[in-house]
Order: sequence, then C-alpha cells, then structure tokens
Amino acid sequence: MNTQQANRLFIASCIALTVTAMTFAIRAGILGQLSESFNLTDTQLGWINAMAFLGFPVATMFGGLLYNWIGARKLILIAFVGHLLGLVLTMMADGFWLLLISSFCVGFANGSVEAGCNPLIADIYHKNKTTMLNRFHVWFPGGIVIGALVSKFMTDMGMGWELQIAIMLIPTAIYGFMMFTQKFPEAVNIENSTSANIKALFSPLFLFMVLCMTLTATTELGTQQWIERILGASGVSPMIIMAMVTGVMAVGRYFAGPLVHRLNPVGILLMSAVLSAAGIYAMSIATGGMVYVAAILFALGVTYFWPTMIGFIAEYQPKTGALGMSLIGGAGMFAVSMWNPIIGGWIDSARAAAEAQNLTGVEAELVAGQATLSNLAIFPTILIIAFAALYIYMKKQQNNNQPQTTANPAGEVL
Repeated sequence: MNTQQANRLFIASCIALTVTAMTFAIRAGILGQLSESFNLTDTQLGWINAMAFLGFPVATMFGGLLYNWIGARKLILIAFVGHLLGLVLTMMADGFWLLLISSFCVGFANGSVEAGCNPLIADIYHKNKTTMLNRFHVWFPGGIVIGALVSKFMTDMGMGWELQIAIMLIPTAIYGFMMFTQKFPEAVNIENSTSANIKALFSPLFLFMVLCMTLTATTELGTQQWIERILGASGVSPMIIMAMVTGVMAVGRYFAGPLVHRLNPVGILLMSAVLSAAGIYAMSIATGGMVYVAAILFALGVTYFWPTMIGFIAEYQPKTGALGMSLIGGAGMFAVSMWNPIIGGWIDSARAAAEAQNLTGVEAELVAGQATLSNLAIFPTILIIAFAALYIYMKKQQNNNQPQTTANPAGEVL
C-alpha cells in the first residue's frame, strides 16, 4: 500500500473516532436535559450511559474474532450503520427504554470503529505502532473537545438535546464516504491466525493488562462521562472543563513519539497513574478557579492511558493480533459500563446524605460531586501499585534477555 492510500485511510479512521468521541461528549453534556425531559434519576442515567459502554465491548469481542475473516472495511461499515441507527433512534426517544436501546447501538458502533481501525493502523504503520496509535487516538480527546464546545454552544443558544444529537450525523456521513471510496490493504503485518490469537490471550501478561485496562478506562472515562453531574456545582463550567481536559490530551497524544521512546510504554503508564490519582484527588477538594488547575493535572494523567495500553499489547503481545487489541479496549469499556450505574448511585447516595445534614441545592450537589470523585480516586491509586510491579517485571525480563558477554584475562570482551 502506498503512502497516499495509507494516509487517506488514517484520516478517515480519525474522523470515525471523532464521531465516537462526540457521542461521548454530547451525551455527557445533555444528561441534565435528559433528566428533566424524562424525569430520570442519576441511577437511570447511569444505566443509559452503561448501555453505550456495554455496546462497545460486545462489538470489539465479535469484531476482534471476525477481523481475520471480514477485514477492517466491513467492520467500519457496521460502525457506520450503527452510528446512523443509534443517533436516529436517540432523536426519536420518548423515554428511558428507547434511550437505553439507542445508546447500545451507538456504543456498538463505537466499538466497531476501534475493532476495525486499531489493527488497520497497526498493520499499515507496523514499524511505528505505538506512536501512530497515539496519533490516531488524538481524535478521541479531539472529538470530545469538538463535542463539548458544540454542546455548550447549542445549550447556551437554547437548542434542545435532539439537535445536538443530529449534528453528529454530518461527520458520520463524511467518514462513511471516505472509507467506502478507498481500497483497503490485506492484513500482512499482524498475526492473522485466529487460533494463534486465541491461544496467546491466555498469557499471564495479557490477562494482567486486561485487568489494568478496566481500571485505566474507568479512571479516564468514568470521570469524564459524569463531569456535568460531579463538577456542575463547583463554580466552573463542566463543558469547558471537559474541552480543556481533552484539549490537553489531544496535544499530548499528538506529540507522544519522543515520550514513548524516552520512557517506554510501561514508564508512561506508571507516570500516568500517579498524575491521574493526584488530579482526581485535587478535583475532589477544589472549588472555583482551582478546579481548572486540578483538571489539567488529571488531563496529563489520563492522556496516554488508552493508546499506550493498546500499543503495549501490539508491541509486547503481538501474537494476540487484532483480537488482542480489540479485547483490551473492550475490557476497558465493559468495566466502564458496569461502573456507570454504580457511579450514578454514588451521586444519589451522597446527595441524600448531604440533604440529611440539611444541605440543599448547590451545596448538596457540591458535596455529592466531591464524594464521588474521592471514590473514583481509588482506581488510579491501585494502578500505581500495578504499574510499578509491571515496570519491575519488564525490567527484569529485559535484563534476562540481554546477551551475556565474557571477558578474557586481558580484559577484552569475547
């Protein structure tokens, strides 16, 4: 495949990921409107969010298994149809159940984008996997910036949540056109034996990384998806916070190459865990302008989590192939789907506890948000220990694999 074709596919993949991110950001921005329109509790909103995150791992599981047979093009066609169906059904929603179904469709489409595009990019840029996967994943935070600003602008202009959903049909049509007028390459630079892929999944290192991915994804996405509900009373604009956080992430991922080469993936993951824990803790005690400072610290922490986890699998567990990359992402989203109703329940419980202490309105919401952030800080704290252990293990493996040298009596290396 020539460079021009590879670059066109890369750009189309980035636009598809932008749509994925916009669904995430705009859904976060309209949670309050949905609550008012359909009289939903935060626990019910948590289940709606959960369906979007559950659809993702279902798609990546099937997409990873089928990639070797149907290829990236058909998986991205499934994503395109899923986005169209999910967005239209969301606009037609008349209550909790249709919102639940439409969210699952959108999540399934989002997972299909990852299942198709991650191995496609690892294949066409096989000599520079982690760097190019980081550049591809620039457009998750980049799309969130776009979605957050669009949501804020449209909300401030008094536009309803239906129009905010409809705006996402435009980039969906663009990536669909670009993808389906372009020739796709044969997968030649990734392991394409499904039986070999499945066997490699039972590596202790892969299973360990799957567990870690459940924590990294919840740290990043569990916090951001509830940004409007947990920071809405802290004296800042939640959508501006989201745009700022994801803007920092986009810039960081674009320039990831030098950092990857200097620290290596495991060093980056350990650094990310430390900064994420510090950032979430700082947000849990900050109000007013200091929330912006804490949010930047959080952004620096979560910037490299997702693409570096996938890049780690591509580089250190290559026999898992497209299936491994799909399942690691699916594991992260599945965890977020399971934690979303719990996070919603944390908010409801903390609010009830605050009201029992005669706090009302903004004060009760502030206390509820800060209590929820304190709970979320547990995830990156566990990751600090996990990635420190991984760093020691990988260092030991590297030392064991180095060729042994001996010296003769004259001191010359043999």
